[in-house]
Amino acid sequence: MKTISEIRKEGICALSKALGPIDMARFIQSYESGSGDYTKERHEWLPDDTQALKERLLEREKQRKKV
Repeated sequence: MKTISEIRKEGICALSKALGPIDMARFIQSYESGSGDYTKERHEWLPDDTQALKERLLEREKQRKKV
């Protein structure tokens, strides 16, 4: 039996493939109001270096196309 974490991960991957990352995010936002303070917390998970962010996104896209 899959864990809820595995199910969520597979669901998000399926949504991303079907809708693309932007529409996937919009779809999820329509169901989840979220919590916390994005402005304060984003520094914890976003790199300060925009080039590093670009490279991370390109690598993620490359991996997504392999699946």
